Amino acid sequence: MSSRRGVGLSAFQNRSALSTQYASHGASLRSNHASSLENQLSVFQSLLHNFAIQHGDTIKSDPTFRAEFARMCNAIGVDPLAGSNVKGKSGSKGKGSWWAQTLGGDVNDFYFELAVRVVELCRATRGENGGLIGVEECKEMVGKGKGIGGGMDISDDDVLRAVKSLDPLDSGFSVVTVGSRQMIRSVPKELNTDQSTVLEAIQVLGYVTCSMLEDNLGWSNARSETVIQDLLADSLIWVDAQSPEKEYWSPSSMGLDDL
Repeated sequence: MSSRRGVGLSAFQNRSALSTQYASHGASLRSNHASSLENQLSVFQSLLHNFAIQHGDTIKSDPTFRAEFARMCNAIGVDPLAGSNVKGKSGSKGKGSWWAQTLGGDVNDFYFELAVRVVELCRATRGENGGLIGVEECKEMVGKGKGIGGGMDISDDDVLRAVKSLDPLDSGFSVVTVGSRQMIRSVPKELNTDQSTVLEAIQVLGYVTCSMLEDNLGWSNARSETVIQDLLADSLIWVDAQSPEKEYWSPSSMGLDDL
């Protein structure tokens, strides 16, 4: 006769109680961890606020310092252009953006003034570039004072944030990547794959011809002509008809002095 005893009901009860204890302990650890992270984030935000006040003049005047400070804000969940201090949490209504609350209206107004200049520049050059202008080109033209008011000392990051500030207005302005370049698109039309390929080729080669597209991409003549004509119709490329074969250039890929 076997001397082994079967597992009794008490063993199942003990196992159930142990599982409950583990679950409770795990929930307690998660709660404590979340509370600790929240406290750390609050400390970081307080230090960031003090840093912003202490170096406010530099933030307002130095575009590189301003860009690095904005990246530091984003890293801990502070969106400088948002109406609240912390993403996902409701802030005080009627106080404007975090820039305005921390540094006064100067920096906040700076981005909205820059956004106005970007909009004006895009509209003024739309007939030349079809509503697609490089971020670097936009920065240089605004920096030289080509637009309303005088010149502004700005960085690429400033331009990108200015365009982002237009999102709530549903303005149709957005930043797209064509090849290796960031471009501001001021028209709602999407570029298809063929159009993006041609614009990227122009960035690399300087210009394209239909025969170049056919030889290098294996396109048919009809496909090459169709995409070229679509880009011409939208003023995204220009044509040089003086060459033996028509050459197609992108105004956004030319030097600023050529425009």
